[in-house]
Amino acid sequence: MYRATRNSVDTSESSTDDSTGPGAAAPSAPPAPERGARQGWRRWAMDTRPLRRPAYRRLWSSTIVTSVGSQLTAVAVPKQIYDITGSSAWVGYASLAGLLPLVVFALWGGAIADSMDRRKLLLITNSGIAVTSLLFWTQAVTGVDSVFVLMALLALQQAFFGLNSPARTASIARLVPADELPAANALGSTVMQTGLVAGPLLAGALIPVIGLSELYLLDALALCATVWAVVRLPALPPLTTPASGRAGWRAIAEGFRYISLRKVLLLSFLADIIAMVLGMPRALFPQLASQTYAPYGEGLALGLLFAAIPIGAVAGGLMSGTFSRARRHGLMVVAAVVAWGAAVTGFGLSTNLWIAVAFLAAAGVADMVSMVFRGAILLSAVTDEMRGRMQGVFTVVVAGGPRLADVLHGTAGWVFGARAAVAGGGLLVVVATLVLAFATPALRTYRI
Repeated sequence: MYRATRNSVDTSESSTDDSTGPGAAAPSAPPAPERGARQGWRRWAMDTRPLRRPAYRRLWSSTIVTSVGSQLTAVAVPKQIYDITGSSAWVGYASLAGLLPLVVFALWGGAIADSMDRRKLLLITNSGIAVTSLLFWTQAVTGVDSVFVLMALLALQQAFFGLNSPARTASIARLVPADELPAANALGSTVMQTGLVAGPLLAGALIPVIGLSELYLLDALALCATVWAVVRLPALPPLTTPASGRAGWRAIAEGFRYISLRKVLLLSFLADIIAMVLGMPRALFPQLASQTYAPYGEGLALGLLFAAIPIGAVAGGLMSGTFSRARRHGLMVVAAVVAWGAAVTGFGLSTNLWIAVAFLAAAGVADMVSMVFRGAILLSAVTDEMRGRMQGVFTVVVAGGPRLADVLHGTAGWVFGARAAVAGGGLLVVVATLVLAFATPALRTYRI
């Protein structure tokens, strides 16, 4: 959900055409030492060059801790709400309660990130998230047992995350040179996906031992590593004075205008919306576990279905050595989204649990590739003074798409059946992506 930040040294920017190259030159960070040619299996293994840069390495290391800690809270909140109400509907309402503040503050946070020192913004917001985790722990340990208190704290947490995320991601391009952006994104995404697997498993093991309230406390303690990492970073002031002056609605409107004038950015957002809204089937996992895969054991099936995509994403990250050699970033996004849709279609057609899990894991690999290269496009095709706002929009798309997918797939599963809804959604992803790629070639022809 939220987590560690990346910032560092200065850089210069230059403009370029959407379909031919990046919008920002490589940072002025000192180049990493040259290494020999990667041969054999090393050509496929994860590219770890960004870890040679001390500031990135420090923040990436803190992310390992906080990505797991965030999932402790992600498990604890719905568990506590269900314990209080006995209703899954309230769990869903709580999720929606965090959506509006996330959208509003992500857009505003992007504008703020372009108008103030990003290190200072990261310090404020990470401290706010840590305090929110302490408040979660306080209400749990004192036995408040109020759904509305939990929903208010969740809304506050998502507001801080919305302010934090654009500054965190926009800072990557100030930390590593352009040719290392895919590798840096792969490193960060792999850690986050690992947290999605390890965090819930750890939470499930710890709840019977230490209780629910201590999960919040562990998350707050993990966040201290993030705050300390930000404290040790150098200042990251804006490279240029924003034309709009202050971070208000005018600055946000400038961001949307910027997107409308650069097709590759707009198309990268549309590709993610297509993949997530039409092809994210997680809302149907409980129905599939209780019906299609019931002979394997409902609990086992449900756990495997939820874990399969993150496991595939982690595997894709660990084998991401070729990412840094790819130059046609737009084509990689198109291919990854098509592969995601094809894998989801195969999952919908599968009646064997293990084959279904294999398809979902393949979808996770495709999702990792898409995340890495969409992130690289957003950092390379945008000048530094607009990166915060672009990341704000990106945060809204990434967070909002799966929630819309839950509504769409849940309704389609009720009308057409779960397997038909999943397979149909996957096919729509493939068709819509191919139409988008060939009707407007700016994305598939974009290269760095």
